[in-house]
Amino acid sequence: MYRNLREYIERLEREGELCRVKTLVSPEEEIAELTDRQAKSPGGGKALLFEQTGTDFPVVTNLMGSERRVALALGVDRLDALTERIEGLFAALTAPKTSWGDKLRMLPLLEQMSRWLPRERSGRGACQEVIYRGEEADLGRLPILKCWPADGGRFVTLPLVETRDPETGIRNVGMYRMQVFGPRTTGMHWHLHKTGERHYQAYAARGERMPVAVCLGGDPVYTYAATAPMPDNLDEYLLAGFLRRRPVELVRCLTQELRVPADCDFVIEGYVDPSEEKVIEGSFGDHTGFYSLEDRYPLFHVTAITHRRDAIYPATVVGVPPQEDFYLARATEKIFLAPIRAALLPEVQDLWMPAEGVAHNLAVVSIRTRYPGQGIKAAHSLWGAGQMMFNKFMVVTSSAMPSRSVEALRQRVVRARWPDHFVLSRGPLDVLDHAAPRLGFGGKLALDLTEIDPESPLEPLTMPESLTWNGRRVSIHRSLAEPWRTVLLGVSREASLESLGAVWEHSGITGIRFVVLLDEAVDRDCLSDVVWLTTSNVDPSRDIVFRAGTLWLDARTKAGGVNGFDRPWPNVVTSSDELIRQVDERWDSYALGDFLPSSSERYRPLVSGAGAEYELPASKSEVG
Repeated sequence: MYRNLREYIERLEREGELCRVKTLVSPEEEIAELTDRQAKSPGGGKALLFEQTGTDFPVVTNLMGSERRVALALGVDRLDALTERIEGLFAALTAPKTSWGDKLRMLPLLEQMSRWLPRERSGRGACQEVIYRGEEADLGRLPILKCWPADGGRFVTLPLVETRDPETGIRNVGMYRMQVFGPRTTGMHWHLHKTGERHYQAYAARGERMPVAVCLGGDPVYTYAATAPMPDNLDEYLLAGFLRRRPVELVRCLTQELRVPADCDFVIEGYVDPSEEKVIEGSFGDHTGFYSLEDRYPLFHVTAITHRRDAIYPATVVGVPPQEDFYLARATEKIFLAPIRAALLPEVQDLWMPAEGVAHNLAVVSIRTRYPGQGIKAAHSLWGAGQMMFNKFMVVTSSAMPSRSVEALRQRVVRARWPDHFVLSRGPLDVLDHAAPRLGFGGKLALDLTEIDPESPLEPLTMPESLTWNGRRVSIHRSLAEPWRTVLLGVSREASLESLGAVWEHSGITGIRFVVLLDEAVDRDCLSDVVWLTTSNVDPSRDIVFRAGTLWLDARTKAGGVNGFDRPWPNVVTSSDELIRQVDERWDSYALGDFLPSSSERYRPLVSGAGAEYELPASKSEVG
């Protein structure tokens, strides 16, 4: 594995996975636009090292923005090797030990496991070669990015935020964005369901300041570990030690009673005072592809900044998928498949989270089936398991179907019947789910395909070219009609599900399983965008109805009260026209090879002023 971030970057360059940008590039939106163009390239493009940023430090982005780069970061040739390694460990630990010989054979494994535990060392680490305290600890020294034009400011986007439970002392390392408010203050974006928020509430109950340490860089496995859905009260640095096959070496912070990896590039030390009023944070162009809106979050105070002499500032850019976070999620699929099998559902064969589902909106689960209803049982079990509770749409298939085969999936989806193969439920959702009726709570839909015969006959398909609703012609987009038994209707927000459904019932259409309502500006020829917008914009408890043998999903913008929606509705994340033109004109100076167009241009028609005005909660007690 890697002794530091620079060593990993050098490996990427040798493998042809990195491009250097030698010309001066601004951390204000320009770096993000270039990174976004790379991320949308086939396979995730290249990692980018920006050598001139107007500060003392280079910036690296898209570090793990491909399956190959994630594998390199985690020390394997292929991500499937992670599943195999963890399954081997579980098998050894859980095998019956009936003799002294069996028990003695465990000793080498236990000795190996002890080497994964994080270790504290005396003295200072490389992360403390340069030290700034007091007035000198100025965040303005760092090339912190502003990614998108409507962002509330500059954000630290790849931080390893370390806190400790004040009761048990158990460490948590999470990745929570941090908006810069001043030289020594930032927001701390702890969601309602996150461990950092639980620690914050515990310190508030004790009436104590909460020490916090924020690390950037170091061995890239630390960054992955901070994103991993670890069970509460399990140390992320233990996972990092397992993946890198050696312990994480920790050194003491200078101004806080916390320990941080000695090989990190930057450490920002500080505290959060729970007695302070929470501050307005956001908006922020988020990994959902939409802006997460302003809300109130705790204020972080900086007490020291330290860094390596040769520090490189790592950052990630999120927005309309696919982005780097998708490839990190691919590693999570592989690493946590074995624990799911061992501790929750032995029948699970595979877990697939397509990029369009932005991790929590869509999951496809393959299971071995032995009895009726097992797919429904699996869906409910997974909805109660850790961060899988945030899942909104789940498709359960059987191991008889080739894993991750879109064609095999299609053959079953088109034969799904309502209500036989569908389960509607409600439960916790990600705080960033903008379609939810309430913050962090809404509907869920499971599609159980485990008992569907892919060879069973389909009813004949008949349909007109258009429908007439309220005196207007509504064209039927037919590209998905034959393969997916789905039609897409681009309609204004004035059209109700009920009125359109009534027209549909008298239209003579047969053989269609799904109707998806989309805003008129959506490119209905792009299946990827249709899936992303549908899983993002639909709440199953509000935006799904069943009419005349067909399931209707209303994936339109809900701003203005569509279907009774009464929360603010965010805009899609795009660059400004001015910045796009600037990057286009400067393209040759970046030396990044063939011209890559901005992906923002295809999504600009989806941007509107709707949802820009809303009221914030009146006090910090109203925000998780």
